[in-house]
Amino acid sequence: MTSSTQAQPAWFGQPRGLTILFLTNMWEQFSYYGMRALLVYYMTKELLIGQGYSSFIYGTYTACAYFTPIVGGVVADRFLGKRRAIIIGGGMMAIGHFLMTFEPLFYVALATIALGNGLFLPSLPSQIDDLYEPGDPRVGWAYNVYYVGVNIGGFLAPLICGTLGEIYGWHYGFGAAGIGMVLGLCIYLWGQRYLPESARARDAAPVERHAGGFGRRTLVLLVAIAMAVTVFRGAYEQIGNTVALWADVGVDRRAGGFTIPMTWFQSLNPLMVMLFTGPLLAWWRRRAEAGRAEAPARKMATGALIVALAYCLLAALEWAGDGARAAWPWFALFFAIFTLGELFILPTGLGLFARLAPKGFGATTVAAWYLAIFSGSITAGLIGGLWSAMGHAAYFLLLAALACLAAAMLFLTDPLERRVQASRKN
Repeated sequence: MTSSTQAQPAWFGQPRGLTILFLTNMWEQFSYYGMRALLVYYMTKELLIGQGYSSFIYGTYTACAYFTPIVGGVVADRFLGKRRAIIIGGGMMAIGHFLMTFEPLFYVALATIALGNGLFLPSLPSQIDDLYEPGDPRVGWAYNVYYVGVNIGGFLAPLICGTLGEIYGWHYGFGAAGIGMVLGLCIYLWGQRYLPESARARDAAPVERHAGGFGRRTLVLLVAIAMAVTVFRGAYEQIGNTVALWADVGVDRRAGGFTIPMTWFQSLNPLMVMLFTGPLLAWWRRRAEAGRAEAPARKMATGALIVALAYCLLAALEWAGDGARAAWPWFALFFAIFTLGELFILPTGLGLFARLAPKGFGATTVAAWYLAIFSGSITAGLIGGLWSAMGHAAYFLLLAALACLAAAMLFLTDPLERRVQASRKN
């Protein structure tokens, strides 16, 4: 680490710019998860769309939200620059959330959010590496810290947007999501002086061409990991789709004289991300200091196996219950196991893609990570359509099998990932 980096003022032991990116993404995720918490319920209960078609729309929307960054990343790197891409994309997303308050504009609103997301999503995390000098040890944990911001927004969203929508009217919840997006944009604009100079420099000359690119091994590695993540997301994305539907029909939500709103359970996942991240980072740091650090691909595979275990728990609850609703603490335990696995795989994968990016292609390479999420969301939409055609226990075992398949694929990439990382150090 250079002396200039050491002299930079920090918040919470990290560059101030990370806090700005953290808070911007927190409010963007608040808007996204706030709308997502309501979406499948809004379609089935208000628009009276059938479950199978609602699951297809849900999967298609989430897929499009992660497909548009593929083009958006190239546009940000080559034409707009990251700053302009974030401002334009965030503005479009805010408009889209407000359009959700008008029932006839439902599909227009979804399309507007997805298009804005394409510019916004890859441009924000691709600025993280620019905050650090080469060799700065803090960068290894920066993506997990950033991921906490994602999940603070995800935690607040179902509690605020979900409660407003479920109790006072769907459109109030969608409006609150739009306000969250506006707040995120305001924070980003206010914090410009703390953000990487390199991102602002590219804004001044957005069509500059950069030399360099992917080595063959690196490209093969990223494609292999993307394929494994595609399979994993087919199971993971059910958390806001069929698992949310099961919470409505398969979970006893009574706590004393109070019935827990369905959308509140979706806050458990981000809440546990916040609770688990600190201890998990401390454990990983101790292992690294002892020379037992786990390689990224192997760490991701471990996470996929943990998620498979979580779905096995839901299958066991269905079998043991024999038609009766499961007590809500068991559902909370599912979220605890599920979240632990998520922390092993998702921030690790995002950080790996960002660190392997060639110079000048940061947003484009991060967009490739979202391509895997896109294809995984399409897979999740198709798998969600099986919910009404299968027994619930068998369905959850299917999701566990998908997560195990993803784990096997990631374990197979481990030798290649080690060679790529070693070649970059030489």
